[in-house]
Amino acid sequence: MRPTRAIGTVTRGTTNPNRLRRMDRWIAATHGAAIRRAEEPVAVDLGYGAAPWTAVELLARLRKDVRADARVVGIEIDPARVAAAQPYVREGLSFVHGGFEVPLPGGIRPTLIRAANVLRQYDEAEVAEVWARLTARLAPDGLLVEGTCDEIGRRHVWVALGPEGPLPRTVTFATRLGSLGRPSDLAERLPKALIHRNVPGEPVHAFLTDFDRAWAAAAPYASLGARQRWITAVRTLAETNGWPVTDGPARWRQGEVTVRWDALAPR
Repeated sequence: MRPTRAIGTVTRGTTNPNRLRRMDRWIAATHGAAIRRAEEPVAVDLGYGAAPWTAVELLARLRKDVRADARVVGIEIDPARVAAAQPYVREGLSFVHGGFEVPLPGGIRPTLIRAANVLRQYDEAEVAEVWARLTARLAPDGLLVEGTCDEIGRRHVWVALGPEGPLPRTVTFATRLGSLGRPSDLAERLPKALIHRNVPGEPVHAFLTDFDRAWAAAAPYASLGARQRWITAVRTLAETNGWPVTDGPARWRQGEVTVRWDALAPR
């Protein structure tokens, strides 16, 4: 039965158009095949905020790049935000009141749950329980993408989890390369499970330290552009430093790198 009360707390609701474009591009590229196979191609934008821009944009991305009949449900715990979003309802896009219980009609299990900038206000100790609750709602081939970005979407870090949850599979770092001073600038956007672990002795700190060193060593490639410098630094991370990078140059060229979670997980 649907819970009588939405699970979670109201977020600040800060949002901007195009804020989640990097995450959306990655979802379409890496999870698109699963969405195409899905019996119910339903994606959830969980905690979309005070305005529904991110849900509108997710629908446009999925329908353009993945599947023409994809659907997006925006879920917000603040009823006033759900009411404000109703003028944006259209075929394939709806908005409902709810929280981590992910209330979808007819017992639908979504093939994607995207939760961006939602868990920042929670304690680190609460994250695993939220992950477990959300991954339990996924379709068998579904994916939970949870992370944090800056206000205009230049820097973003997210984790990806499957229905086997609650441990993530991967961590992805994504940035607008022209705005990057050094890779560790992304540390301020680490998801809640990692942001307090960026200290000596923790794997994520070691990773970012190696990344900064690889970035510095790749400085001669800056004459060819920030993209070539990033690609060279990521290749060093994988081939010289031994970090388990799971993607390749096609994603690196986008200003991304994805690493196995178990290499960065808190000790």
